[in-house]
Amino acid sequence: MKFFSSEFIQKAKAIAKRSARSLFALLLVAMVLFGNTHEALAKRSGGRMGGSAFRAAPSRSIPSNSGYSNRSSYSNSRSYSPIGGGGGFFFLPMFFGGGGGGLFSILLLVIVAGAVLQAFRGRGDGEGITGTDNKVTVAKIQVGLLSSARSLQQELTRLALESDTSSVEGLATVTRETAISLMRHPEYWVYVSSASENTQFALAEQKFNGLVMSERSKLNAEVLSNVSGRILQGKAAASSLPTSFPSEGNLSLEDPSEYIVVTILIATAGETLAKLPTLRSSSDLQASLAAIGSIPADNLLAVEVLWEPQSEEYTLTTDEILTIYPDLVRI
Repeated sequence: MKFFSSEFIQKAKAIAKRSARSLFALLLVAMVLFGNTHEALAKRSGGRMGGSAFRAAPSRSIPSNSGYSNRSSYSNSRSYSPIGGGGGFFFLPMFFGGGGGGLFSILLLVIVAGAVLQAFRGRGDGEGITGTDNKVTVAKIQVGLLSSARSLQQELTRLALESDTSSVEGLATVTRETAISLMRHPEYWVYVSSASENTQFALAEQKFNGLVMSERSKLNAEVLSNVSGRILQGKAAASSLPTSFPSEGNLSLEDPSEYIVVTILIATAGETLAKLPTLRSSSDLQASLAAIGSIPADNLLAVEVLWEPQSEEYTLTTDEILTIYPDLVRI
């Protein structure tokens, strides 16, 4: 008994073939979409290095005047003075005829009075970099470079893997070497952005952390991080560190419409960076990088360096630059 005609069977086969082709096309579309998503995530993955020395600032504070040292000397002189029984005005009996007065007593009076006045002045001023009256400069410098500066990504990767970001001296090295790495590639500078703010020490850490959070949120992932001595490294970071630098011949094949972005966030004691120029030219950027690279370690409170993308296999497009980093201006 025949349940299906040959015509029906042929139609069913045709439908099955069309369905198979449609399913295959859907699979291809899904693969392309997921592949592009993975590639986009890889392009938006960045690196980060730096750390904060705000907590260590009190132990390395530099007195704004000599009041503290004079108070210490005065205290010691009261404790160990062999004259007059250790009272606060031990010189008065001598000065008013208490045996052997005269010029020596007058000199003692002048010295101690000067120490007391200096001590009271010291109490009124902010002491060291943590004083309430002292200023901290929080600044940002951002540079967009042509993707031809491939070696810059590699230099930053090496620096992140080798630097000691748990010490102030190590953070100073990160700051200096990053500035030098950027200064070595002026021919690749395309976009720049800068901002700086003077604030009190009590507010500086919060403002700096807010700036760091804002810039970190622009990255989809951090595949390499060395912050406060802790290194976190993903597979992409390890594969991005070559054994040798590419030749200039290979670099010339890069699409000049693709970019790398490097961001330096820094907090320094005093007003060293308060007068950074608004970046509008290569000469402005050169001067600002030189100023950042020459900051003494004693004045450095925090630094973070972020760069995107971290892997030299990817770069950012013009649309991504303008969308993600709207503050950048062309030079």
